Amino acid sequence: MGYRIRGNMALQKIGWYNAVLSPAFHLPYPEDSLAFVVLSIPSMFEKAFKPFISQQQLQRIRDPIDECISYYLSQLKESLKNERMEIIHDYELHPNKKPKLLAQTAAHVAGAAYYYQRKDVKNDPWGEKKIFGVCIHPQYGGWFAIRAALIFPDVQVPFLQQIPPVDCVFSEEKRIQLLESFTFHWQDWSYRDIVKVKEKYSEEQKTYFITPPAERLKLLGLEGELRESSHC
Repeated sequence: MGYRIRGNMALQKIGWYNAVLSPAFHLPYPEDSLAFVVLSIPSMFEKAFKPFISQQQLQRIRDPIDECISYYLSQLKESLKNERMEIIHDYELHPNKKPKLLAQTAAHVAGAAYYYQRKDVKNDPWGEKKIFGVCIHPQYGGWFAIRAALIFPDVQVPFLQQIPPVDCVFSEEKRIQLLESFTFHWQDWSYRDIVKVKEKYSEEQKTYFITPPAERLKLLGLEGELRESSHC
């Protein structure tokens, strides 16, 4: 189709997602509707985000990465204007504050990344502690992000066969290490290297993500530009 986003897109049906969630989180589309989960990989920062920042004027007071993803997905939607396509971003909420998309669940059922959770550890060592789950990609480990779901309500794919995600964190010991690293030490990046990866975030990209959101525009040298555009 002549259009490419710097990342990966994994194929799925709406029914696979709805089947593993309570009705409160179901997506309101036919079960056989085609959908894609959009992932950003490490090279997105250099090959998509930085060109976007240098060429585009930010229009809203929002995280620049979110605006970048929104821009490219809008361009994709425009290129497919003869198809009905709905975009649900990972950060979108319903009026009751529930997320519109459970992104890690979507990535798991699409076969894009394995969503490791407490239930994946047979001998639970945590007692009453709250433990958070995390997706791991077989090639990028934790050095990626789930950005959106693209839904084509009018494209029905009853024949599509589900492919399970690659279980790349095999041992009980490694799964415990992963979940503890993500839950208690996520800021030190260590959980992202739980498997050998082909690519990870650059030092510049790490600096961007560890910078508090309110200071990221200053880091990019865009404060004045955003103030001007925020009045439009």
